[in-house]
Amino acid sequence: MSAGFLKLEVKRVIRARKFWIAAFLFPTLLYLMQANLFDMMQANLTGGGAGINFSEHLLGSLAAFGALFVALNVGTRVAIERSTGWQRQLRITPLSPTSYLAAKLAAAMVVALPAITAVALTGALLQGVRLPVGGWLQLVLGVWLGTLPFALLGVFIGQVATAESVQVLTSVSHMLLGVLGGALVPSVAFPDWMQTASAIMPSHWLAEIGHSPFEDTARLGLAAVVLAGWTVVLGGAVILRYLKDSARV
Repeated sequence: MSAGFLKLEVKRVIRARKFWIAAFLFPTLLYLMQANLFDMMQANLTGGGAGINFSEHLLGSLAAFGALFVALNVGTRVAIERSTGWQRQLRITPLSPTSYLAAKLAAAMVVALPAITAVALTGALLQGVRLPVGGWLQLVLGVWLGTLPFALLGVFIGQVATAESVQVLTSVSHMLLGVLGGALVPSVAFPDWMQTASAIMPSHWLAEIGHSPFEDTARLGLAAVVLAGWTVVLGGAVILRYLKDSARV
């Protein structure tokens, strides 16, 4: 990978104002609002919600949602670069396709880490969530590593969308992954049929990683396997799409 190009990509992302809003403010405000709402509702929940500490459960879920939310946004810049011809210009430089795609993924992963950390700090400082150091590391690093397939999905969306349609496709992906996957709202509050549908979504398994430090029932190993599978599939899709675009030059 070209270190210079990678450094440029990371700087471009960090200097964008929306980075700070998306990475810090949005997921933390969602967490605070939902944590207080579900704390009030907790006494009235039965069945799947019984015995669950929702401040902890939501921390894992919203850390996952914040990470995938910012990681998917990498596609916006990819679509703009394709539409303006910048990607075609890069293909005639010494920069390899691998370096270009790897830099986009690295930039997405860089912005995902502050989003996870911000939610974790909010839970610890404002909601009284407690974990040993190892538990916090498991939460933050586990969710961060599990964000890779969503970064790949963001790149893929940017490869198939136009500059005009990329925001719509990204927003739809945010909502489908967040709501149906149980990362934006707790899937334990879903009816049985929706919980079954939720398990199909990769965001469900990213949230499982977020829940794992708090809940013995979280399927950490299975979540890792499922997300690794999604990484392979989406990685292949990204490469094939890039080669198809390259053939048109």
